[in-house]
Amino acid sequence: MFNVPLAFPADFDGWRNAARRALTLGVAPEDIGFTIGDAAPGLFAEPLPEPPAGALQPTVPKAFPELARKLVCHADEDRFVFAYRLLWRLQSEKRLLEIASDPDILRAAEMEKAVRRDSHKMKAFVRFREIEDGELGRHSIAWFEPFHHTVELTAPFFARRFAGMVWTILTPERSAHWNGEELAFLPGATRDMAPADDDMEALWLTYYASIFNPARLKVKAMTAEMPKKYWANMPETALVKPLIAGAEAATRRMLETQPTLPSLHSQKLRERRAMALPRMEQTREVSPGLGTGKAPATIAAAREQAAHCTACPLWEPATQTVFGKGPEDAPVIFVGEQPGDQEDIAGEPFVGPAGKVFDQALAAAGIDRSQAYVTNAVKHFKFEPRGKRRIHAKPNMSEIKVCRWWLDQERALIAPKLIVALGATAAQAVLGKTVTIKATRSKLIDLDEKTQLLVTVHPSYILRLPDQAAKDRETKAFQADMALVLETVPELAVGG
Repeated sequence: MFNVPLAFPADFDGWRNAARRALTLGVAPEDIGFTIGDAAPGLFAEPLPEPPAGALQPTVPKAFPELARKLVCHADEDRFVFAYRLLWRLQSEKRLLEIASDPDILRAAEMEKAVRRDSHKMKAFVRFREIEDGELGRHSIAWFEPFHHTVELTAPFFARRFAGMVWTILTPERSAHWNGEELAFLPGATRDMAPADDDMEALWLTYYASIFNPARLKVKAMTAEMPKKYWANMPETALVKPLIAGAEAATRRMLETQPTLPSLHSQKLRERRAMALPRMEQTREVSPGLGTGKAPATIAAAREQAAHCTACPLWEPATQTVFGKGPEDAPVIFVGEQPGDQEDIAGEPFVGPAGKVFDQALAAAGIDRSQAYVTNAVKHFKFEPRGKRRIHAKPNMSEIKVCRWWLDQERALIAPKLIVALGATAAQAVLGKTVTIKATRSKLIDLDEKTQLLVTVHPSYILRLPDQAAKDRETKAFQADMALVLETVPELAVGG
């Protein structure tokens, strides 16, 4: 009986070298065994001798090496001998891998599937937490407990995906470390060696709660894809039970607050707009949707021109253009994404549910809204009709770019000290490029010598949060941003 020592539980290279030698020596599968690390071999086990010089190397089908790599990652204690038995048989049964009914091939397929699934779960459920390391700087560490020996198999995925990070994945038997240039494997670790949380965890929990859709909840499907075995390593799972418990009430709230079709008054506005088409033809030279886009001289003139804008398809289903509102010498412009259902009907920005959150935050900060100019990046309501309801739809890049002409006119005519972008769409419209809220929020950004930009969330984001604690936290953060607005532009103060 021959014994082959292997360095670690998924030592594919060690197994492959030993398997080649054993085949060259004619060692049958029942005459070879494998031990891992410091494990002691059997009492009568002998080391595998070196093959004679010039011995022929075994050949295998192209698909076998990748299959064998997966097999040695399985938790089965017999995996190395089993993989060698397949290799042994392939020397005389060249088409063995094509015989799906063969017991060994059936077993290999099941083992390979289990390893692939375990590797997928590792990719999906590893959660990094950042610490400050004196030598490495920002160091991301994760704790994970795979069922099979999949660390070596899966770690290259994380090296590609997070190439710019320094990270370590700790597991009970084997750990992986990426220093930004090289992937290394380390001994196993214990759970207490991983950090318990980090300063980004609250933001992640807020995001997870905000994207939870109670109307699409399927508990069995969710637990099948996210087994409870992994929950202890994932901070968001603390939210799962309360989110599930409140799913029915949240669905009911969503249905009760859905927007409705415009009123008869709104329909009449659209009819008057249609009757104005002949007059629109006479003003082609001043409307960007109908001609050269001549710049207006006043906000009132811009509002009149925008009322006839057809530069993008959004004008047709919308009730009316919702232009900005406020004094022409306002020191601050607040820019939202687009009008909502109620704004489309009323013809004014921020008068719906999000507008109420906006007004409350301004009041808490001591800001007089009447001293500010409030507008949107896109001036028409984009929606999807569902029965009698109009569901908000996010404007696309081309619609934002077309409507930016109007925002530029508002900026040029008002010349504010500060522009406040409410949400990523507004920030994109102001800056002309895509930015993230996380990277730009609560920072004063110089646009030119006279104007600065402050990016924050859109009030509707707070409304969408299903968890009350998250709503309270984000409301305080939004109010803090409004306080920064007042600190930057004190003349906005109530009674100022």
